[in-house]
Amino acid sequence: MDGAAAGVGYGGGFALVVILFILLIIVGAAYIGWC
Repeated sequence: MDGAAAGVGYGGGFALVVILFILLIIVGAAYIGWC
């Protein structure tokens, strides 16, 4: 959480977008794996 907060502080939310993108990839891979 601290890393994400710091990223938003100096990255203008870029770090948050990257985190969401990574989570999307993980969820997508898990969905494909389960199905």
